[in-house]
Amino acid sequence: MKFDLIIENGTVVLPWGEVSADVGVIAGHIAAIGKNLGDAAERFNAANLHVLPGIIDPHVHFRDGGQGGIPGVEDMRSGSLAAVLGGVTTVFDMPNTKPATTDPETVQAKYDYIPSHTYCDLGFYVGATKENADHVGEMEDMPGVCAVKVFAGSSTGDLLVEDDENIERVLRGSRHLVAFHAEDEYRLRERKSRFSVGDPYAAHGEWRDPECARLGTARVTALAEKTGKRAHILHVSTAEEFAFIREHKRLLSAEVLVNHLLQAGPEAYERLGGYAVMNPPIRDKHHQDAAWAALLDGTADTIASDHAPHTAEAKERPWPTCHSGLTGVQTLLPLMLSQVNAGRLPLMRLVDLMSAGPARIYGAMAKGRIAVGYDADFSIVDMKAKRKIENSWIASQCGWTPFAGTEVTAWPVATIVRGNVVMFEGVVTGEPMGQAVLFRH
Repeated sequence: MKFDLIIENGTVVLPWGEVSADVGVIAGHIAAIGKNLGDAAERFNAANLHVLPGIIDPHVHFRDGGQGGIPGVEDMRSGSLAAVLGGVTTVFDMPNTKPATTDPETVQAKYDYIPSHTYCDLGFYVGATKENADHVGEMEDMPGVCAVKVFAGSSTGDLLVEDDENIERVLRGSRHLVAFHAEDEYRLRERKSRFSVGDPYAAHGEWRDPECARLGTARVTALAEKTGKRAHILHVSTAEEFAFIREHKRLLSAEVLVNHLLQAGPEAYERLGGYAVMNPPIRDKHHQDAAWAALLDGTADTIASDHAPHTAEAKERPWPTCHSGLTGVQTLLPLMLSQVNAGRLPLMRLVDLMSAGPARIYGAMAKGRIAVGYDADFSIVDMKAKRKIENSWIASQCGWTPFAGTEVTAWPVATIVRGNVVMFEGVVTGEPMGQAVLFRH
């Protein structure tokens, strides 16, 4: 047997543990795992490196619905370039793009746009609206679609389904998975008048308070119970939500963001100003500790970045006129690997949360693990490398990261997508060759 690629001499993270092994690739798929595999057209020496299954970021906003994104902010090409520089092989893109992904025509246009515009593989969400609620299942079955997204609380864009009647319609119309931004819109509206332009940036967390998140998650859960459907709660950020989700795991799965794990108020707001403003907000240490507990006890199913770029000018406006959302796809893996090195999270648990978990929750076929027959997606990392994250490294068009100046231990050396080495030692070569992800429909 002659392989297209053999990754040799590395520590390979298999589903059952870390092993010293070589991995052989043929036609973009893993063909063999072992030693002395034979001949190959190309060899990758992974000595002193860890070979992880390709990292999946299941929550990004690349701002691009197939028409070039938002200049100076992001598009599929720049967002996916950031992903592979950060060791991410697959992303799932949100529907509040330009144009929004809300009907069969925009779904098809986005699918058609992927192959010549992304460096990584990409799946994407259908955005639920009050107009399409009864038909989301039909679009959910279209190629490339990972799930339906419901903004039950208002955020960037004009997609909002806040009331019980229409959320129930979406759940009944869905055939696979509905993912929720679960903040309570009614509480947001009621509390907004309490604040004024120019209030401290920390007021963002007071307005969109923990009760707003708890109410939103409880509302979604009641409707999931009523309809017999499962729901995925995105960016869970409060101790109250985690406690509630533990009691309802037969209905719910949960995502945690790196920002809620590694940043806490009020310090983040004092240091970063508008560059700490996101939805749901960065919260205090009590809620941060609850997020870590959820990683370690199994409550959390996935870790994501919620990569949501805006221009520096939009972030530096007075609160609440500053735009909500932070960049993150490029920094996700080094930040979390550094937590592994700090002893806060076992490497095998990180891989479950960032590779196997997203593939399992969304039904991504042949993704998320190193096993024969799976896509040859690998995030190859140096667990001992020390680096400092800087804005100059960021490939997103907006050009900034809230983690600028952060020192990490662990760094992506290579990103391999379906057997193609798309990034090596910080250099991306060639043209975009990403594909739409296949999902079990």
